[in-house]
Amino acid sequence: MRTSSFFLYRYSVAILIGVLLVLLTIAGLASWRYHTHVQVLEKESVLLQRLASQRAGQHDAHLTALAAVVQTSVDQSGHELFKDVAHSILNFYPSIDAIELVTQPTADEAPTGVGAVDPSIQTWIQEQAWTGNEHMKLLVHPTHAGHYLLIKRNPGLDALGYALLLDIDAARLLGNGEALWSQPDVTLRLSLPDGTPFLGEPIDTANAMHFSKALSSATQPLLLETGLKLKWRDLLPLWPTLGMVLLVSLAYAGIYLGWRQRRRVQAAVEQARISGMESRLAHASRVNALGEMASGLTHELTQPLTAILAQSQAGRRLLTKGDTERLAKSLDETVIQAQRASAILEHFRHWSRPQRLPTVSFDLRDALQNVLALVRQEAQNLQVHISLDVPATPLLVKADPIEMEQVLFNLLRNAMDALKEASTERRIHITAMEQEGYVQVDVADNGPGVPTHLHSELFTPFVTSKEGGTGLGLALSQRLVERAGGELLLQENSNAGALFRIRLVSHPTVMEPRE
Repeated sequence: MRTSSFFLYRYSVAILIGVLLVLLTIAGLASWRYHTHVQVLEKESVLLQRLASQRAGQHDAHLTALAAVVQTSVDQSGHELFKDVAHSILNFYPSIDAIELVTQPTADEAPTGVGAVDPSIQTWIQEQAWTGNEHMKLLVHPTHAGHYLLIKRNPGLDALGYALLLDIDAARLLGNGEALWSQPDVTLRLSLPDGTPFLGEPIDTANAMHFSKALSSATQPLLLETGLKLKWRDLLPLWPTLGMVLLVSLAYAGIYLGWRQRRRVQAAVEQARISGMESRLAHASRVNALGEMASGLTHELTQPLTAILAQSQAGRRLLTKGDTERLAKSLDETVIQAQRASAILEHFRHWSRPQRLPTVSFDLRDALQNVLALVRQEAQNLQVHISLDVPATPLLVKADPIEMEQVLFNLLRNAMDALKEASTERRIHITAMEQEGYVQVDVADNGPGVPTHLHSELFTPFVTSKEGGTGLGLALSQRLVERAGGELLLQENSNAGALFRIRLVSHPTVMEPRE
């Protein structure tokens, strides 16, 4: 289940990275196209500004030429030369819509012009031309939208009572045939130097790209403004966007599959290396287990063999005395210890096998009584007082009775060994009870206790605090208890000494008879 969750998490992360990569691609494409549009608008606007500035400069040249014509042909009737030149200018320069020779308001002579000059504004034009002393005037055409008027006066013309006027079509001044300026989202705007607009709509500078620059003309510094309002389809056109997303997705999928294949190869190589190490470790473990088994076998058989030797010696003395009754008891005890040694050998024979030994349900109180009977004489010799506190009801567990007796015997022997050097009263207290579904047995003594530096490795084979000890008793005891589904622990003791606790799962069923 954890493996499936891990793979699901990994694939989710891969998909998330892919989605983020696609989003970054889309954002990058939109940013690139935005900056491209900005560059195009700026480039075309600069070209348009230069072109309009050149045409505005031509207007100045036309006014200068016309002023010279007027001054040289002042004696000609009807200003025919002026009209001829004006006609030529209109033919070759479409941005100029009309040319007029403006007379003073008080003159009897009517204005002379070429082109569609609105008669209704003649009086206004004369007033504007002769008001003030400006050399050049820029005016918004009062009746013709998108046009502006350029009026020129100089001393030579003033002496003759004339001023020159050009009616200029601003749209033709800017028109250059570029497709960009014909798009509906593009805005062109011209304003007088004082900010008075006369061509185009206002530009929303907050929501559109914007360009602004005055024409490079001393007499016509009109403010040119351009704007481009982009839509999503301009930033992310459908087919190019889909093509880019598909290309990035395929590239990412290829990179991911290649990385995944490489990880699989690396994992296979690592697994092969780990398998080799496990094989070597298993071999070393088996060799170590054989050594441990041999040492453990020596340690465990010493106890019943010592008892057999003691009972045999006692039996020989009883035989000499002719005490057959006590001799029979001694022989019975010898048989029991021999059977115990046989059982130990059988257990060690099955030690390395993976299968569990058969277990039975039995009363742990019986195992305690058997072990107490076995160590009673030795306890008396060492002047150790052993007390037992057990309930009146059975303490049923499911385990191997011989193994549990081994564990209890080891704990009692360790406790008695710890009390050999005690100068005070030597006591071992055994408490057994059933608590929260477990049978708990505590073996406590009032000896010196276990050194602090050995607490973390007390149940490790060959670790011991006893001089001449093998360090296998507790390690084997813990293994036997764990094989029965329980645990063997060193507990904090409120009194001086050590306290070992056995916890086995309670098995409240009918006891199975022991053979």
